[in-house]
Amino acid sequence: MPGLHASFRSRPRAARLAWRLWPLLALLLPVLAWADDRIAEYQLDPVHTRVMFAVEHAGFSRAIGTVSGSTGTLAFDPGDWTRARLDATVPLDRVDLGDAEWNKATLARSLLNVEQYPTAHFVSTRVEPVDAQHAAVYGTLTLHGVSREVKLDVTLNAAKRHPLPPFRRTVGFSATARISRAEFGITAWKSVIGDDVELRIEAEATYRGKTGAEAEAETETGTGTEADDDARGHDEEATAPEPTP
Repeated sequence: MPGLHASFRSRPRAARLAWRLWPLLALLLPVLAWADDRIAEYQLDPVHTRVMFAVEHAGFSRAIGTVSGSTGTLAFDPGDWTRARLDATVPLDRVDLGDAEWNKATLARSLLNVEQYPTAHFVSTRVEPVDAQHAAVYGTLTLHGVSREVKLDVTLNAAKRHPLPPFRRTVGFSATARISRAEFGITAWKSVIGDDVELRIEAEATYRGKTGAEAEAETETGTGTEADDDARGHDEEATAPEPTP
């Protein structure tokens, strides 16, 4: 088609280059769109993440224990809870009821059987927002070799840069849930230990790097210039070690 070739030759060089690169750009557009759609990823802070549990003790009181050292990953966008994803592992050998004999009995084969099932594992499956600070997080809890759906009622406490070095963006949550120990096959000592287990979780997670447009954005929750100025204003505090939790 002589007319078409003449028309193409008459175009400016930049236009001809764009014409030739268009097939490549068409291939890259879905990739670029996916990158922009990614959300910030965080890593659970095992020092500042703790699970508390309370269970009836022979009708006299509710025995309280804690588990520290949880690890895992969190994908989270404060503006869209529905995109959140959590994968967390709880090391059950760190159960602490405040007494060595209680700890030993709890970890034994008749109860948690930590030798065979050393961890509990939670993977979120869906999130139902309540408002900007609250959501119901549903997921699969695997405990004692049994997997069941569990609902966590979650509160977002803060999403901002940490005031201490290395000043990473940090998110903090409180959550509550209730489970039946019998549903997870933990049925021993029914006359002494209640079935209903109350869970309370305090968690912090630290931002691990830039993951696209969301990670670059400066938000009113404290991830922008104001937070940076605040961090720089705490130079004297930053020279001291963080208090022991």
